[in-house]
Amino acid sequence: MNKRVVITGLGVVASNGIGVEAFKKAIKQGRSGIKYFPYLKELGFSCCIGGIPEISEELKREYLSELQLRNFNSNSILYGCIAGMDAWHSAGLTIDEEVDYNTGTVFGTGTSSVDKFRESIIKIDDHKVKRLGSTAVAQTMVSGVSAYLGGLLGLGNQVTTNSSACTTGTEAIMMGYDRIVAGHADRMLVGSCSDDGAYLWGGFDAMRVLTYKHNDSPTIGSRPMSATASGFVPGGGAGALMLESLESALARDATIYGELLGGHINAGGQRNGGSMTIPNDHAVQQCIKKAIQNAGIKPTDIDTINGHLTATKNDHVEIRNWTEALDLSGDKFPPINTLKSMVGHCLSAAGAIESVACVLQLNEDFIFPNVNCEDISQEILALVHQDQIPRQLINRKINIIAKASFGFGDVNGCIIFKKYLS
Repeated sequence: MNKRVVITGLGVVASNGIGVEAFKKAIKQGRSGIKYFPYLKELGFSCCIGGIPEISEELKREYLSELQLRNFNSNSILYGCIAGMDAWHSAGLTIDEEVDYNTGTVFGTGTSSVDKFRESIIKIDDHKVKRLGSTAVAQTMVSGVSAYLGGLLGLGNQVTTNSSACTTGTEAIMMGYDRIVAGHADRMLVGSCSDDGAYLWGGFDAMRVLTYKHNDSPTIGSRPMSATASGFVPGGGAGALMLESLESALARDATIYGELLGGHINAGGQRNGGSMTIPNDHAVQQCIKKAIQNAGIKPTDIDTINGHLTATKNDHVEIRNWTEALDLSGDKFPPINTLKSMVGHCLSAAGAIESVACVLQLNEDFIFPNVNCEDISQEILALVHQDQIPRQLINRKINIIAKASFGFGDVNGCIIFKKYLS
């Protein structure tokens, strides 16, 4: 019999809230964390807005020592450490001198520590490459965030980093889940983080996938499912969940925020309409169907969906894929929301931050509002009833949430969360 996997800890770093309580309050209120950044304008960016968490020097020192912060310049690792350690402490775990061989981490990222790499190489030329500096490796290796967390928390089980573009966080959750179900770990700290700023966002600006129409109105710039959506708003941050076998959680008398029933990860092979940047619709639908099958539920059991929905021209395509995968449409379709209207698209961190929001909705019985979509796309309204795209906070009993992510490279992930019932 497969082990049941529950969520016993949460941590989040987002532009509209750092820490679970601040974040929960913000998403209930529909409060945006997106701001205008003059330095992007000075650099010639078309999109000069984004969602960047504000971390004070004092807050940094609550998580990292002065020695660790010496020559430290990695937003992604910092965000990951804050979110990961918060999830650890909210799970009621302590940091001991002994190695914890029953606990590991899968903590994903996309491009690690771009600013640190730039800082290291800008001062040298090819003949002085040995002068990169002693702190460059730990901060710029892709597994830097999991290595930092492994050391901070004394983790002795699998400690690794995954990277699958915008599906990274959702994939990390499934990887940790699989390890617990297989009996290889009691607990897995899972999540993902993303850097932010000019050197990461410049490529997207060059691709013309970012909005350029809201530099004077940043909080209404991210417009998923809207007829006036004009491209996504970039963001950064981190989300973390402590996954634990039910047996372990009960033995510790831990608070249980929800249960992870399962999910599915697949890829579209960049075939049948799929490409590096556009998902294969058949693969997306198969991913959703397999997740539901693996979770042992029916489509009609789903109370709400947290979609990928980035505020690009493909939002209506995603909704269509959901309706076809679930065989539900109109007013039979579950309510669907997206966090990106408030924090932008947090890239490799998106799936993890959004999953924290899912668990909060599940645990406290609410559906957070979609903001900036008062003018829902007509293509979407042809598929689902407008009431299924909530624009105000809904307080309602929630039992099951489906959450999906679809990333560059035609990679997909869908996971199913459930309210914990003994």
